[in-house]
Amino acid sequence: MKYILLMYADELQMPQSLDEQRAAAPAWSTLSEEMKAAGVWLASSGLSPIADATTVRVREGKTLITDGPFAETHEQLAGYFLVECQNLDEALRWAEKIPTATYGSVEVRPLWSPGS
Repeated sequence: MKYILLMYADELQMPQSLDEQRAAAPAWSTLSEEMKAAGVWLASSGLSPIADATTVRVREGKTLITDGPFAETHEQLAGYFLVECQNLDEALRWAEKIPTATYGSVEVRPLWSPGS
């Protein structure tokens, strides 16, 4: 079953400087390599800061485009891993290894498939 592991964090809690990002990089690389070696990794990516986001809403046939996220939150969607696991328990074990879990949260959701 495919799961998406959505990483949420307060952008101010994430590594900001180039030095902080370089210091965090080995943990991310190790996790990705571990997932690939286990055969569960399908894709992953971080997202640009929330300041770069644009939200589209269509209400009563009218399109409204605004800067930023749909709702005000303390944590923003920062990235994702797409994995294929045997079950939810396995997906949860991978989610707890994601560095974002130490300063934000990781939402684990199965991908929707028609007829399921």
